[in-house]
Amino acid sequence: MNEPVRELPFQQFIVKLHSRCNLSCDYCYVYHHVDQSWRDRPKVMSRRTIAAVGARIGEHAETHRLEEVFVVLHGGEPLLAGPAVIEDMVNGIRGSVPAGTSVDVTLQTNGTLVDHRFADVFARHDIGVGISVDGGREANDRHRRFANGHPSFALVQRGIARLRAAGDQWTGLLCTVDLDNDPLTTYEDLLALHPPQIDLLLPLANWVHPPAGHGGTAYADWLIPIFDRWFSAPRRQTGVRLFESIISMLLGGSSDTEAVGLNSARAITIETDGQLEATDALKTTAPGLGATGLSVHRHTLDDAMRHPRVLDMHRTLGRLPAECQSCPIVDICGGGQTSHRYGNDGSFAHRSVYCADLDKLIRHINDRVRSDLKLAA
Repeated sequence: MNEPVRELPFQQFIVKLHSRCNLSCDYCYVYHHVDQSWRDRPKVMSRRTIAAVGARIGEHAETHRLEEVFVVLHGGEPLLAGPAVIEDMVNGIRGSVPAGTSVDVTLQTNGTLVDHRFADVFARHDIGVGISVDGGREANDRHRRFANGHPSFALVQRGIARLRAAGDQWTGLLCTVDLDNDPLTTYEDLLALHPPQIDLLLPLANWVHPPAGHGGTAYADWLIPIFDRWFSAPRRQTGVRLFESIISMLLGGSSDTEAVGLNSARAITIETDGQLEATDALKTTAPGLGATGLSVHRHTLDDAMRHPRVLDMHRTLGRLPAECQSCPIVDICGGGQTSHRYGNDGSFAHRSVYCADLDKLIRHINDRVRSDLKLAA
């Protein structure tokens, strides 16, 4: 687990424009998990911090001659910051990077606040927009509610409709797996929203805080019917990033998600006060575990690139537990998401809490793909 790791420049920057949210989803890793650092952060990123973020990303891109950087505007709920803050952030970054560096900007929102002002900003600044939703009305409103208990699905539907009417900025849906929801009903309800892509996420959990239904392969058993429905469809109705990444790796390609694969995300999180954190997912492990103690106001991104906590997030075969290293599907699984390997000893020297699920899902997808290739030969 102590294998030296190469220092790699960041390519993805998760920028927290607002630290609060208008929803109070009961599974939220920010508000309802062990790390409550959001309480001590500014609600909205200040102009001073916005300027510093842009300058640091520009400096980093120039130092490492980056041809492209990926910026994810996040929260809390980033739309609470308002259209002007979003514009200032995007203009600040694009105005600071070298002429040869392109800036790909996306924004992740719960969709309830999307209106013509935001839709205009997204279109003018070419901002891709992902929306979080857990399925149809019943599935979504079980957990994704306002603090007063009011449901959110109708507002999400309206937000999606406004995005679709305004142009081509909608990138897709992010859906957290909920075992209480029927998988095929969930998938059909998501398809009914006509998303260009669906991201199916395993709940943020670990050996200290295990997921609901832990102990078997409940999550694989939930995902496999969706895979079969998606894979067997006569025409492609949407992309599913988890499935596509697994297939890509089985055929010699790479992963496009941190859920699987050995490729590192090369990402850093920038909080509303400018503090730099290794990854948001660590908020589900122990208080402060993702903190670096570094800030864009006092440190360069190269300082963060060399920080031990950031280096710990790099996924290489030699840093995985011995039982993972000897596993025949380790190149596909990659040990799973790092935060899912956190154990009671305070380390990540464990297999994923979803190990059995990943094993079953990957083997099932492998069998389906190989069977289809044989039929096509």
